[in-house]
Amino acid sequence: MTVGIVLVSHSAKLAEGLAELAAQMAPEVRIAAAGGLSGDGGLGTDYDEVVAATQRADSGDGVVLLYDLGSAQMTAELAVESLADPSAAVVVDAPLVEGAVAAAVAAQSGADRKAVGEAAASAGLAPDLAAVDAPAEEGVEEKELTLNNDVGLHARPAAVLVRSLASFEAEVSVRLGEQEADGHSVLALMSLGARQGDRIVVRARGAQAAAAIAKITELVNTNFGE
Repeated sequence: MTVGIVLVSHSAKLAEGLAELAAQMAPEVRIAAAGGLSGDGGLGTDYDEVVAATQRADSGDGVVLLYDLGSAQMTAELAVESLADPSAAVVVDAPLVEGAVAAAVAAQSGADRKAVGEAAASAGLAPDLAAVDAPAEEGVEEKELTLNNDVGLHARPAAVLVRSLASFEAEVSVRLGEQEADGHSVLALMSLGARQGDRIVVRARGAQAAAAIAKITELVNTNFGE
């Protein structure tokens, strides 16, 4: 089981499209779209649809609801209050697109409801990129790799990398040129703009640093399963 996600939007097309995008990065997560007004398909939010979507998304580990505009928040909160167990779901203030991506990857990695909500909320912050101004520290594993897959470290490959690192006890970063990103953040990795043919440097520290580097090497060499 994983934490479920509900996307509450004034537009059915927006919610459905975003659910499709997030599902590409988190195939085992229940992601339910609750957009537009039922019946006439107009713009707005529908309380009954949000309740139903929340019930569909809940596999037993709870649900995180994200929303686009003001009244959608109110609809989502009313829907949660009406549940038999309101504590099983939480409405999170986060950018809808970035938050959905971050939440989906966190849920796919096995994070609990609190951690999934935090991942969504933190997506509203600037990506964790840092300038590289020092050599690798002692005890840090480091390896240079060339990206050969068609899209580099864009959405799906970045999500695959983050999910793969979830089981390793290691701090991981990925460097491209003068910028370095947290290897556990999909949005930070995407912000590097790493493309096909780019050479990245992967650094890891911790009890399973070598294993984490080996896993990333395998992903790069197999083009992230593309």
